[in-house]
Amino acid sequence: MGIANAQPVNINIDVANPGAEINPAMWGIFFEDINFAADGGLYGELVKNRSFDFPQPFTGWMPYGNVTVTKDKKSPFDRNPNYVRIINGGERTGAGLDNEGFRGIGIKQGESYRVTLYARNPSDKPQKLSVQLVDSDSKNPDRVEFTIEGKEWKKYTGVIKASFTDQDAKLRVDLQSRGEVDVDHISMFPVDTYKGRENGMRKDLAQALEDLNPGVLRFPGGCIIEGNELKTRYQWKNSVGPVENRPVNENRWNYTFKHRAAPDYFQSYGLGFFEYFQLAEDIGAEPLPVISCGLACQYEGDEVVPLDKLQPYIDDALDLIEFANGPVTSTWGKVRADMGHPEPFNLKMLAVGNEQWGPIYPERLEAFSKQIREKYPEILLVGSSGPSASGKEFDYLWPEMKRLKADLVDEHYYCPPEWFLSNAARYDNYDRQGPKVFAGEYASHDYDTGKANNWLAAMSEAAFMTGLERNADVVRLATYAPLFAHVRAWQWNPDMIWYDNLNRVLTPNYYVQKMYANNPGTKVLKVTGNDGKAFIGQDDIYASATLDEPTGDIIIKVVNTSNMPKEITINPGNKYTTLTNHGSMIISNNDLKAVNTFEGENVKPANLSLASQGAKGESITKDTKLRLPAQSFSLYRMKAGK
Repeated sequence: MGIANAQPVNINIDVANPGAEINPAMWGIFFEDINFAADGGLYGELVKNRSFDFPQPFTGWMPYGNVTVTKDKKSPFDRNPNYVRIINGGERTGAGLDNEGFRGIGIKQGESYRVTLYARNPSDKPQKLSVQLVDSDSKNPDRVEFTIEGKEWKKYTGVIKASFTDQDAKLRVDLQSRGEVDVDHISMFPVDTYKGRENGMRKDLAQALEDLNPGVLRFPGGCIIEGNELKTRYQWKNSVGPVENRPVNENRWNYTFKHRAAPDYFQSYGLGFFEYFQLAEDIGAEPLPVISCGLACQYEGDEVVPLDKLQPYIDDALDLIEFANGPVTSTWGKVRADMGHPEPFNLKMLAVGNEQWGPIYPERLEAFSKQIREKYPEILLVGSSGPSASGKEFDYLWPEMKRLKADLVDEHYYCPPEWFLSNAARYDNYDRQGPKVFAGEYASHDYDTGKANNWLAAMSEAAFMTGLERNADVVRLATYAPLFAHVRAWQWNPDMIWYDNLNRVLTPNYYVQKMYANNPGTKVLKVTGNDGKAFIGQDDIYASATLDEPTGDIIIKVVNTSNMPKEITINPGNKYTTLTNHGSMIISNNDLKAVNTFEGENVKPANLSLASQGAKGESITKDTKLRLPAQSFSLYRMKAGK
């Protein structure tokens, strides 16, 4: 294949005059409980409806024999009042329940699983309760047994070591002695969770987040915080405290997409605000919680809290800041401390509302802002520009965000690859004195392939992100969305990380995000081409560069969207004469529709040798011609020298 351009494309970098500072938290992640991202995904719990408090109490369970559900406020957990009574009357069938998990339970041979449950025995005779792992052939070789004694509720804990691997296992609770027991909150986690926490995260998924080196973690949504109606909005106070007593809530996404309805999709709140803050701390990200502003999802209805009744919602926001940052002597700081984290979480930012629109939003944001800024002036407030990247609502809300002096404005765009390529200069002319931008939800949607996570989508995002980086003085935060999707239970695509009950798939989009987030730099460097202008698609090239002051590295990101190679030179200006490879990387693929699968990763970064692109060694000068592969994203991490 020949070189597409007759003359080399000159990539000129002004190393001598570093520009705007880059927010250390700029490249991050956005978590929303969609596609079974929490229960059944990142959250390590393997049992669905563990407290029998779904609207249909046996959802996820298959009882056999004499098993009944009792609703009793005198149960051990007043906010989860249901429990089951299992009665073994001596019938051949016995009595108990099987739990199906989240589209199956993933079990790995040799791994250990911690089982906990609460039980009591109405009689004076000890009862034998067996908890078993059942494979997809109905064999149940692995178990732990409990002797249930006493008429008061007690917690029982045991560990089962698996002798088989299966995506579709079940958990069986079987009363083996004749009699009856009451059982509640039946739970099972892998012992080997992320950071080894008992109420912890699935290790491979959480590790993928840590590997991204995210600067910010936005949670728990998104539309999930709004609810289809206000009574089902995400209420953070229900998600803290003892995990057994966090009330079940409807998931916003269970029936939103009728063609992919998930009537068994609820929120256990086991992954709650404490766990989100803790996860952010574990992966080194700034926490960015989103709270309800008193508007239910505007796509679904028009339920609005009147302004004169908004105070409880504002109180929730103020109390959340106290929960995150308050001393242990404060009301909500004590709740945090009692959960095991006496030190503050160092919350710096708070988003009020999601992608709300119309005059009803800024008038509510104003009410929140006044009280939050009065009590916590150090907290940065994030407002919304609505659900789209342009149009009537966008044009109305931006002036309102300026009027209210929002610190950041959350912009969302789910658009075709062509939009991302043509919008690389989107922020070049934004107001430098106004609120900063948070690109809070974005993803390239290749509609021709059903919105697959393919290389075309990821490459267009890489090109667009050069514009975000070039304008780092305006764009302070950026997070791809959505983050997670279970292959058997998704509602929305594309998504950054796909998984089943045992494995994960890191998409090309994931790897683009990882290359940016692991190589951010600290200051923007001006990059120009042959025409003296920024690279926004000339010769099908997009480029940006940063200086990493702690290492002295120059980091250059170059995307070639053409189906032909390009010949380029990289000129660091008069201050330096050579650039030496110091950890460069590249992603490329001749097939724009290529995707990663469980069977293999077809699109992922590789180490980049300058010699492979035509240099005589691993150092180049301004006259060295490099051969830039077609349909590629190259990240040159270089040391400058004379």
